[in-house]
Amino acid sequence: MSDRPLKLLLVDPDTIFRLGLRVALEAIPDLQVVAEAATDTETLQILAEIGQKDPHQVNLVVLELGDSRSPDSQQQGLQLCQQLKALYPTLPILLLSSVQAPGILMAARAFGVNGYCPKGTPISELVTAMAAVAKGNSYWLKEKVSTELTPPPPPISPRLPLAKVRQNLHLSGIGYIDTALKAVTAQLQIPGLPILDRAVLAGQRRELLTARWLLNHLLVSPLERQQEQLQEFTATPQQTLPVIQPPSVIITSDTQTSLTSPPLLSPRTLQSNLFAACINKLQFSLKNVSDSPLEIDILREEKKRELLYLILQRLAQQLDELRDAQITINQLAELRNVILKDLWQTTVSEFFGKFSQMRVGDRHIEIVNVLLQNPAIIQAAILNKIPMTTELCAYLLFQTDLQVDNNYYPAGSSEANSQAELLLENLLIQVANGVIQPLLNYLADVEQIKQNFYDRKLISTREIERFRNDLSWKYRLNRYVNEAREIFESRYHLFVFAPRGIATISIYAPRREELAQLSGIPLVVTLVLEFRDAIAPRLQSLLAFFGSGIVFVLTQIVGRGLGLIGRGIIQGIGSVSFSEKNFKRNSERYK
Repeated sequence: MSDRPLKLLLVDPDTIFRLGLRVALEAIPDLQVVAEAATDTETLQILAEIGQKDPHQVNLVVLELGDSRSPDSQQQGLQLCQQLKALYPTLPILLLSSVQAPGILMAARAFGVNGYCPKGTPISELVTAMAAVAKGNSYWLKEKVSTELTPPPPPISPRLPLAKVRQNLHLSGIGYIDTALKAVTAQLQIPGLPILDRAVLAGQRRELLTARWLLNHLLVSPLERQQEQLQEFTATPQQTLPVIQPPSVIITSDTQTSLTSPPLLSPRTLQSNLFAACINKLQFSLKNVSDSPLEIDILREEKKRELLYLILQRLAQQLDELRDAQITINQLAELRNVILKDLWQTTVSEFFGKFSQMRVGDRHIEIVNVLLQNPAIIQAAILNKIPMTTELCAYLLFQTDLQVDNNYYPAGSSEANSQAELLLENLLIQVANGVIQPLLNYLADVEQIKQNFYDRKLISTREIERFRNDLSWKYRLNRYVNEAREIFESRYHLFVFAPRGIATISIYAPRREELAQLSGIPLVVTLVLEFRDAIAPRLQSLLAFFGSGIVFVLTQIVGRGLGLIGRGIIQGIGSVSFSEKNFKRNSERYK
């Protein structure tokens, strides 16, 4: 065993297998199963929560790579390995898997997986493998993989001392530039960044890219560059392998296309990347820093985070079910409302407990039944108004190009992923609002609910009623004014996760059909806005004309008149003083 206790995270979709392995490992001293996960999203969520409390609470991940008969699940497992190594580079991973395909195992090794044992390995040998991997060693069970896996190609060994020095300088410089480039790129993706800061960061990014290009061309000889490109295509390292496939299909004859075309990720990989980025952002503060009150503001921060995690998990399951059902893109628009309603209902059931009961007055009630009794209200007020849900699902399921803010973004590009991430964050926040709204309608002032869920600042009856009144005014204002104005201005407001909390951004979207359907007060609001836009320039010109006229009257007429009056008064005072002096002088002369 290792010098420190082994703390494991078991990742396997088979609940029975996880239970059996946990029971078998309980008898091993200095070994503890800290947590279990069935999906990649749940795995990332657990590690994110643990990392926030104690980064050393897990020191080994034991992972099932996927179903040996399902290439899709194997690709999903490899993608999870890549994400874990990108997010937690020092966390060792041991594969305990039924997969034995040499190509898949070699790809896992290239991603940085530290060890492998097939399912059925004796517990004693499995514990030995765990201890070795936890210490930082590599442990690949030899009788299964030693004859099938080839070691990665050796690094380029320069023949001359000067070439060796040049290579060391090149590697250290590239490493420094890549680290700085990654930090600058991450800052550029922060929503609501000031224009000046964004311009400065963009300039820094261009300088770093230029420095990287110069370094590659000054400190690498043509022969070494050809060898590196050959090594890149044959070894398929983690940094440049966007599509998880067996090595035999990674090498292509069209090298020019592979080098210049952007990599096309599989839809499942694309989804995993977006969900991982969203999980990372959920570690930010969840304080509402926007101007609009949100239903989830009444929750404690840990409860907000728990609710948003749960919605993300349920959404991942829904997307998998839609893939299994083999729906088409055309069916997505028809299923949109059904998808959102089902997501809301399953989240309510799991967040509050499907069979949870509480005492209200003289009777016991089932919480979920009360909260789910009027889904049409939640759909009309919140769910059906979530923008671009169909486009987001199409992007995640079919990898379609994304049109956001009057721009087309190719599927898989960093720009498309950033825009899809914003849509996903808004979807999570709005569904969470829909989960909490019926609670505020029916069970807002129940003591058990307040103790288990509410923020301490909003626990008194007065504060709860004030909060509900703020939400009521928000609904009225949105219904009659704000929504009509957004439709008329062809834009949506999105709630997103920012470092300082939940913020809002605005994106352009054509909404002519909605504009044509407006009636009543919302239509009057658009007419008032149009009238204001039409009359504002003329009114401004008229006010400017009258203003200049008033200024002319005050300065040229009234001002001059006052000046003349003032001069006459001053002259009169001077004349009186002069007359008094003459009178005194004459009086003294006669004396």
